[in-house]
Amino acid sequence: MTLRAVVIGGGQAGLATGFYLRRSGLVPGEDFVILDAAAEPGGAWARMWPTLRTFSPTQYSSLPGWMMPPWTSDSGYPLASHVVDYLTRYEERYQLDVRRSVAVGSVRRGVEHLVVHSDNGELRAEYVISATGTWSRPFIPRYPGSFAGQQLHTAGYRRAADFAGQRVLIVGGGNSAAQILAEVSLVAATTWVTMRSPRFLPDEVDGRALFEIATRRHQARQRGETDAGGVAGLGDIVMVASVREARDRDVLHARRPFTRLVDHGVRWADGTESAFETIIWCTGFRPALGHLAGLGLRGPDGLIPTDGTQSIKEPRLHLIGYGDWTGPASATLIGAGRTARDLVRGL
Repeated sequence: MTLRAVVIGGGQAGLATGFYLRRSGLVPGEDFVILDAAAEPGGAWARMWPTLRTFSPTQYSSLPGWMMPPWTSDSGYPLASHVVDYLTRYEERYQLDVRRSVAVGSVRRGVEHLVVHSDNGELRAEYVISATGTWSRPFIPRYPGSFAGQQLHTAGYRRAADFAGQRVLIVGGGNSAAQILAEVSLVAATTWVTMRSPRFLPDEVDGRALFEIATRRHQARQRGETDAGGVAGLGDIVMVASVREARDRDVLHARRPFTRLVDHGVRWADGTESAFETIIWCTGFRPALGHLAGLGLRGPDGLIPTDGTQSIKEPRLHLIGYGDWTGPASATLIGAGRTARDLVRGL
């Protein structure tokens, strides 16, 4: 079967791309398909911990065409479950023909098309759009030594109650670390480790403001103006309600990194040691690009060089949703829509 496009990944970036492909006149299931390895809708949101909240109100957390329904359960921002419900209804609303539990093993070059090999057969396409995200590739840095206690990554975290009464080390300086620290510190003795002093955004800066800043940065770059660096000068951590509450409890204090793991905990630079029952690594993710390895496109940094979303070495391949290198803010709900619009215009 030969298609105009195959989209790999049925999360927010894949759905936004499907919306614009459909709006351009292509028929889901006939001209393009979306393949997703997960059995259920919701992308990475379906695998995140239940108490995670978005950084923006619903009107600034929406995909193109249909606004996310308002969150009215409390005065905060939507929980992950609300986003999963929205994404589920979104793909149904636009009949995007997402084919689930279909894992793509590789993409290869054919004579005239790209060939997508999956556990559900083979598809040929004029264009392949990779939107597999990063959640399936959690990153944990290597340290000398070994730790006998429990270790888990952000991807495996579910609830603070699992660590009640423990001594817990939380490693990482981003939003996930701050939110998990805020929760776990209510039931456990926590220590926070960051590479540098954590930088907190002003309380009034949420995802809406971040998107507006990213938009202005994108427009300036298109005009050839000097890149002002976006939000980097403001800080890294959005002050959602739980993090503000943790600040009020005076627990948002971080130590610089330890030097090695020891059986019962970690050893610090001054030679002292601290004991922990659990280490939670909030140390980010890497792009899930293994299915593209056969194309031989990765650069020295492990990423695929792109012009916008288009692979420079293989123009029939586009990537979306992995970070700013595949479109400004393309890894966010609202940013994925803008990047998907530009991507489909360019096909």
